Amino acid sequence: MRGKRLLLWAVLALPAALMTYDLLSGRVLAMDLLHPSGELSVRLMVAAMLPGPLAEFFGLNRFFRAWLAVRRNLGVAAFLYGLLHLAIYVADMRMLSAIVDELTLPAIWTGWLALALMSVPAAISFNAAMRALKRRWKQVQMFVYPAFTLALVHWLLLDWAWQPAIIHLAPLIAAWLLRLIARSRKTPIERSAV
Repeated sequence: MRGKRLLLWAVLALPAALMTYDLLSGRVLAMDLLHPSGELSVRLMVAAMLPGPLAEFFGLNRFFRAWLAVRRNLGVAAFLYGLLHLAIYVADMRMLSAIVDELTLPAIWTGWLALALMSVPAAISFNAAMRALKRRWKQVQMFVYPAFTLALVHWLLLDWAWQPAIIHLAPLIAAWLLRLIARSRKTPIERSAV
């Protein structure tokens, strides 16, 4: 299992390594990596949020068990790509005064707030925290939903192109609708057991 987890992290880290290499070698400018790093963070958030509702609708088979087993890794990777996105932004801006000047812009502060909200579940995404927090662990993990929403708003305000953001949101909407259908089919006793 440890070997599989290391392989997963190697795969998740590969785009970051390539972006970093391209930036440090001078092949690309920092501004060229802002969009890919942010988009990858959003995609990983989607990948982390999808298996729960889908498994609830389709049932727990081997595929969904495997996906649920790596969900925390995907969420932490989403946060790390958010940090990479921030590092690239700082490299692009170059001066602290320029960064501070932009903090009042909705397109910018929504990104900062999304990253701050993502940091909370990422900070407790390990087994000892799960044991210590017990049921509250899931409540803290719910920070990912407002973080995701803010990340999409950040994206929309920067790009003014709603289609890519909607494409990333659509699978989650479909999965949440499937979850509602699954829950509506359950009896009240089955629902209270979930």
